[in-house]
Amino acid sequence: MSARRTIGLFLVSAVLFGGTFVAAKFGLAHLPPLIFVALRFDIGALVLVGYAAHRLSFADLRPRSLGDVVAILSTGVLVIGLTNASIFVGQQYTTSGVAAIVMSLNPILTMVFAALALSDERLTRRGVVGMFAGLVGVALVANPDPSTLAGSAGLSIIFAAAVLSALGAVTIRWADPTMSSTARTVWGVPIAAVVTHFLSFVAGEPSAVGPIPPAALLALAFLGIGSGAVAYLTYFALIDAAGATRANLLFYFTPVVSALGGWFLLNETISPLTVLGFAVIFAGFLLVGSASIASTLASRRPRTWARWVTVRSRVRSTLHISTNNGARADTDR
Repeated sequence: MSARRTIGLFLVSAVLFGGTFVAAKFGLAHLPPLIFVALRFDIGALVLVGYAAHRLSFADLRPRSLGDVVAILSTGVLVIGLTNASIFVGQQYTTSGVAAIVMSLNPILTMVFAALALSDERLTRRGVVGMFAGLVGVALVANPDPSTLAGSAGLSIIFAAAVLSALGAVTIRWADPTMSSTARTVWGVPIAAVVTHFLSFVAGEPSAVGPIPPAALLALAFLGIGSGAVAYLTYFALIDAAGATRANLLFYFTPVVSALGGWFLLNETISPLTVLGFAVIFAGFLLVGSASIASTLASRRPRTWARWVTVRSRVRSTLHISTNNGARADTDR
């Protein structure tokens, strides 16, 4: 897969998943959380079934190995169903800022699970520094009230969502499925709908809902089509292309999208601290993806890369000379 397509998958996934937090604010005021999630995936399932009918064959959709079955179940039950159920329930008990920080533990949790289960997704020290820099940036963007970080049931529930999402993403890679990510998603979203309807029934949520205002209906449509169908198609394709660890870096960018969406749609303010957080997240992303960025530049922009290497060598040489001169001066004294 080309670097340009991988970047496109990353950006689309980040924008659509980031919009989930904004859309949820409209819907949760009028619908019980688990019913809201279940209806979201009902819509997403219908969209994906229609897509599959036109673009995929029966052979494409048929699981051919145990790895395929494990990947499908991880997709539908862990990454989509239980993760989203936990997020929407947890958001009732905590703020969006705290939810953003806790969900942004996802890349770090993914890195831990991948180190245990996947031999090809180990990060360098620079990558680990970039991971934690991204988390700091998320904290700056969210800027939560410290009093909301303790004693909240929502905190534990959303942390469980981050664990489930990370574990599911790594399990998909570990299973090494033969099915395409698109086919797995076509299976996964309907499974998630069944899971969330079951959880809603067990939780005793009312099966009938009252009149839903237009804003909440638009939010539900976005969540069903945008972040319920399209986002998961791009996200699971990204996992296949970039690996679970690097794909889940998008969860550092979802608070950025959420903050911008809140500013544009909900008249929320963006403080200088938020802008600083954006910069720190971007710096962390560059640290983690430096090797991939360098490889892409070297292959696609060889002249630009050659100039950069020359400038970098001159700067290093100058710094080395300055350091040696300083050491000699200290010795002479």
